[in-house]
Amino acid sequence: MSMPDESELADAIGVAAERAIGRLFREQPESFYYCSLITTGEAHAPFLAAWSVEKLAGRKEIKWSYADCPYCDFSPEDFEAVRKLFAARPAMDSFADCSAEYELRLRAMEAALRRLDAKGIFGSGPERNRIVVNVEVMPPDHTNTERALRLNPLEALGEWLAEAAE
Repeated sequence: MSMPDESELADAIGVAAERAIGRLFREQPESFYYCSLITTGEAHAPFLAAWSVEKLAGRKEIKWSYADCPYCDFSPEDFEAVRKLFAARPAMDSFADCSAEYELRLRAMEAALRRLDAKGIFGSGPERNRIVVNVEVMPPDHTNTERALRLNPLEALGEWLAEAAE
């Protein structure tokens, strides 16, 4: 397998995320308020995490916690091709300038979610304003907020900025 470029990564992430999110929304007809691709500080292949109002059931202390969400790593089989493409990229510890590779991977994840949003997968108008979409690095850092601001209408971010932003 040749080394995939940023566009190929974004395409594969988009296909995987669209399948997984579509399945989640079909199989769990709930009021989702959080949907994020989660990665590590080494920018490994992402996985999907999502929260709904129904599953939160008043447990506000974990409202934005990907690790506590009932849909953490939802539909991992949809991301198998993404994991293979990430494995075909340079290892994050194998060369001097890991930051360029790290940024490329995060840009690909963000581009994938931006395309899905443009397709209306997260709704439109007032419906879209009820869900926060993001690409998050764990442990969290300030770049999570930067991506959230780029990926969401400000109307969607009020609570997230007050309660979870770094």
